[in-house]
Amino acid sequence: MIINIKGFFVSLLSRLVYLGSGATALVSSAGAWAQEAPKGAGGQEPVRVQGATVYGTAIDAAAEGRESYKVTVTKGAMRTDTPLVDVPQAVSIVTVKQIEDQAANSIGDAIRYVPGVFSAQGEGNRETLVFRGNSTTGDFFVDGLRDDVQTYRDLYNIERLEIYKGPNAMIFGRGGIGGLANRVTKVAGWDTVREFRLEGGSFNHKRAQFDLGTALSNAAAVRLTGVYQDSDSYRDGVNYNRWGFNPTASFRIGTGTTVTVGYEHFQDDRIADRGVPARPGASATNVGSPLDTPRDQFFGDPVGSPTYTNTDAGTLYIEHRFSDAVTLRNRTRYADYDKLYRNVFPGAVSAAGTSVTISAYDNATKRRNLINQTDLNAEFSTGPITHTLLVGAELGRQETENFRREGFFPTSATDTVGTSSITVPIAASNIRRPDLIYRPAATSGNNAGVLKVAAGYVQDQIALSPMFKVILGVRYEYLNTKVTDRRPAMFVPASQQREFDVTDNLWSPRAGLIFKPAENASIYAAYSRTYLPRGGDQFTSLSVSNQNLDPEKYQNYEIGAKWDINPGFNVTAAVFRLDRSNVLALSDPNNAASPTIPIGRQRTEGVELSAQGSITDQLSIVGAYTYSDAKFRDTVSGTVRAGNQLTNVPKHSGSIWTRFNPGAGVGGAIGVIRQGRRFAGTDNIVAMPGYTRVDAAAFYDVSENLSLQLNVENVFNQRYFLYANSNNNITPGSPTAFKAGLTARF
Repeated sequence: MIINIKGFFVSLLSRLVYLGSGATALVSSAGAWAQEAPKGAGGQEPVRVQGATVYGTAIDAAAEGRESYKVTVTKGAMRTDTPLVDVPQAVSIVTVKQIEDQAANSIGDAIRYVPGVFSAQGEGNRETLVFRGNSTTGDFFVDGLRDDVQTYRDLYNIERLEIYKGPNAMIFGRGGIGGLANRVTKVAGWDTVREFRLEGGSFNHKRAQFDLGTALSNAAAVRLTGVYQDSDSYRDGVNYNRWGFNPTASFRIGTGTTVTVGYEHFQDDRIADRGVPARPGASATNVGSPLDTPRDQFFGDPVGSPTYTNTDAGTLYIEHRFSDAVTLRNRTRYADYDKLYRNVFPGAVSAAGTSVTISAYDNATKRRNLINQTDLNAEFSTGPITHTLLVGAELGRQETENFRREGFFPTSATDTVGTSSITVPIAASNIRRPDLIYRPAATSGNNAGVLKVAAGYVQDQIALSPMFKVILGVRYEYLNTKVTDRRPAMFVPASQQREFDVTDNLWSPRAGLIFKPAENASIYAAYSRTYLPRGGDQFTSLSVSNQNLDPEKYQNYEIGAKWDINPGFNVTAAVFRLDRSNVLALSDPNNAASPTIPIGRQRTEGVELSAQGSITDQLSIVGAYTYSDAKFRDTVSGTVRAGNQLTNVPKHSGSIWTRFNPGAGVGGAIGVIRQGRRFAGTDNIVAMPGYTRVDAAAFYDVSENLSLQLNVENVFNQRYFLYANSNNNITPGSPTAFKAGLTARF
């Protein structure tokens, strides 16, 4: 049930006060013996980073990301203040500077220059990322806390986007099967921020965003970020409308204690566009391709395909530094999501290639997440060996309701039943059917689920010497998933089970060995493991057939190297193998009626290379290359055979973005993106051709406080396909598009 705004605030306040009171009490009781640490310039509390005391690390990291494409230190990877060169894992950070230079407004835009991660279509109503061959709609986080409803996210209020490759359960919990995306948000600090940005461009693109922050006193500061966007698309009948605001306030309480509270409302409304269908091939050696239609041609009913998501979220963050070496952090997030999408979309193309099948359905989702996370960091020595210890716990409750209805097309003015699909000419694929009838069918999902999480984790970063470090960690996670099948009795036999109650006890280890030939370079080897319970990444997929099956298991083996060539520029390399097991497969692949059992396996092996940062004061680069061999190791059905490639994953991909500032406030940038051939479905009978796309940008500082920017996407008007959801849902890429921006800072 949708909560009203008053009810939301009452519930939010009561939950945050209750969960925060325990952490506040702990902080207060510790204050009697906490040592007063020396403060740096501006009153920042000191932070210990690998044995050295530095001041204002969080502020400096944010400032670094505003001025550069490189970030040096992050808390997210280890939940400690750790330089990225000392993290035994492939991590890519997209800074706010890079986001602004590339005029990226979504996660899909921002990851174009990140190795090892790709986008999938997500049926035009949600972000879907593909990490090392594994697609996910749930591995999204904000400030380290799960933000997993199926929707689109904006970048207006973030300092940086962190991309972690490989399983990440030790730090982030179940899932994170091939990687995850974590948004680090802008919060109130004691620096003055006044920034406004306006954009306009092709296809009636209009966008405005602002960032305002100030100190009220030495003990209090506030900040407000906001965005509004109203844009059409190169696709006929498609538009996007989104708006949001995010106020935060920070308070210094006593010695070493900081409290930050925040609230975000964000709404995304758009047309669900599922692209174009394809003419399938006969086999893996006779592969089909997407229809060669005009790039703006819509298949289905755009007016009848709306999707919206409303998000209301409140956060409470408490940090207390007992000393230079001991820190306690507690973070709570309560979020309420309300989503509805409806789509009238294409299916199979006729054998003659002249007509296409059109179907429809809608789906409503309501979710409430309450997550509390506590981390204790401590640095100490045992003889010559130093330790950076993390001990933490996470408690969570996620409630979800899903309700789906199928669309039926009336065949006459008096038809009240309709047919489940229609066939229309390809030349007249953009239709208008306001008479569609939506009602549940036997296969339509209607369920309510509750997931309870209780987790504990411990990790030690052990410095055996200046040259050798060992990372050992393990997370235990108790997951209790309850799902109720609420379909009408007419669709469910009286004897069929309707209540599902499954408990998973998961142990997720992490181990790494780091060799540092120099302080600014490292070579590492790492292992990590995670699980995906049978409830899936949206945790409501339990059924009679899968409730007793073991979770899917993901194991990652990785060797890599990192080198900060200079303070502003680094290069990284990683070689990995990610194994997925317990994949559901037909017990007899040649018999579609045979039961499914967890015997399937997948493997992704690859190489990821990246370069990021400023080579000189005038030249900055972001470069990436990925080789991915992602395939099924077993036959799981009659069409998905051993050796088939996973979807939306090119074997070779690369990108480079280069910005040059010759001086006098003038700058320019060129970006090149190359992706090889990708398959649209796991049967590998339809492929999207490889493509090369060139982007460009120009920058001009009118004054110290005012700058102009022009971005051009697809400079040479290359025809290509972005990504797919299936063989018949493939999205064409945009023609040449322009976006002009004006940024004012005071």
